[in-house]
Amino acid sequence: MSDTMVEHAIAIQTSGISRVFKKLRAVNSVNLTIQQGELFSLLGPNGAGKTTTIKMLCCLLKPSSGTATIMGHDIQKDPLAVKQIIDVSPQETALSENLNAWENLNLTGRSHGLEKSVVRQRSQELLEMMGLMDRSKERVKRFSGGMKRRLSIAMALVSDPQVLFLDEPTLGLDPQSRAAMWEHINQIKGSKTVMLTTHYLEEADSLADRIAIMDEGRIVVLGTSQELKDGISEQSVLRVEAEGLTNDVVERLREIYPEVTVVDGGVEIRAEKLDLYEILDFLRPRGIVVRSTQLKQASLDDVFLHHTGRELRE
Repeated sequence: MSDTMVEHAIAIQTSGISRVFKKLRAVNSVNLTIQQGELFSLLGPNGAGKTTTIKMLCCLLKPSSGTATIMGHDIQKDPLAVKQIIDVSPQETALSENLNAWENLNLTGRSHGLEKSVVRQRSQELLEMMGLMDRSKERVKRFSGGMKRRLSIAMALVSDPQVLFLDEPTLGLDPQSRAAMWEHINQIKGSKTVMLTTHYLEEADSLADRIAIMDEGRIVVLGTSQELKDGISEQSVLRVEAEGLTNDVVERLREIYPEVTVVDGGVEIRAEKLDLYEILDFLRPRGIVVRSTQLKQASLDDVFLHHTGRELRE
């Protein structure tokens, strides 16, 4: 977690929060505790319940059961207090495309009741931080997708919220624009409590202090990226790229190791303990030319596969 995180100060706490749409249980009894200053990610496929969870926390959707508090304010008993200290950048950017960036920020800031001078100062800081100053007087309809996403986040920040919700902030962006967006989100990290939803594995891995993997409305596992990976790393996986592998050699390997998988250009060997030199000593006398070896580390995709039985794909 970030060094600036306040120990034991809770920003978001959910208690069995659920949402049912007719026969569909979109969110199923979610319990979360998120600390002040934490960047917390809900990672999961489309339809996992991430956006529904955020809508409930932002008081845009009433829970079917359970509740939550934001900075100590109950989302059902005191929604006005919650709305005064949060803001959200939704999946679908809510921009006025015939206005320029300054005008969009001014409209947002004034709607929060901020003084004109305060809005102008914050707008300038945010436009500079988001790299939009050079284009700030152009109509938003001329902006690229990445620029619109950056402006959407700036609009969510102009009110200086204590808690910021980013719902799929890089959805549909090209890799270069996504990487640039990560840099901007990292600038916010630690200064505010941020809940980020994403279905991009590398995004959660790169940005989040902690990650909750969500699937079919439930939290299936929660922890830091490293904790999640370590939790499934009971076995080592060695990838061996080699020439001359025959079915007979692969079958002999399977007699020695619990799991041997043929992959493009070689094999992957999985076991609790692997001795590289032992494997090389086995292969070389049989005429196998080993080109490379790589001890694979667990990834978040491996974590998702382990806990849900399938891979998470974009």
